[in-house]
Amino acid sequence: MRIAARCVVSLFILGMAATGVSPALGATDRAGEQTAPVPAEEYPFYDLIVQSKFLTSHTTLVIIERLTVARLEKHEREYLSREFLDEQQVLQGRLPAALLDDFLFKLRTPARLDARFGFGVRYRFVRDGVPEEPEVSLAPVPAAWAPRPVQEAPQTVGILQFSRVGFTPREEQALVYVEENRPDGTGGGFLVWFHRRGKVWAITDTDVLWMARPDEPERESP
Repeated sequence: MRIAARCVVSLFILGMAATGVSPALGATDRAGEQTAPVPAEEYPFYDLIVQSKFLTSHTTLVIIERLTVARLEKHEREYLSREFLDEQQVLQGRLPAALLDDFLFKLRTPARLDARFGFGVRYRFVRDGVPEEPEVSLAPVPAAWAPRPVQEAPQTVGILQFSRVGFTPREEQALVYVEENRPDGTGGGFLVWFHRRGKVWAITDTDVLWMARPDEPERESP
């Protein structure tokens, strides 16, 4: 997996005192228009990503962008285009065409995330980086899971934003994009590939689409 060599996404915490559990917020966007919710069956994939890529024993709060990633115009988020993925041989060019078709189709419009996460840590929704409400929601702790220990808490805090989940027609493979955006302008965007074995889904590979570093704040492709 190339993630072992290139994925330097921050395992983040936020030292904020917050209590209570809130219901889903933000049923409409800022213009007052209804935004379709993300289907419930897609949340287990987000939970797996948060658990395996971001949570540590120090994590106390996860910050999540309310609306999913969308590619509304041709030149917006070019790294989420078929041309970019083919040219860069993302995931070694092994992604099935039908999986990419469904993934890219779902990028045509944003969807709304609700309080359905189950990765075991409190989380807060933001809209364009701004907290919607002071409350947080509690993601139940899944069975037989424990956070990875770390020696030192990271110094920067990121906001996670997910795409919708793309599927193959038989739903034996899935694809998700996730990005972490930090206040200092650094972060990264990652494409996560899942396979199903029987009834169990697992992450089988991850690739980096862009990264921004402190000395190179602009997004860069691999």
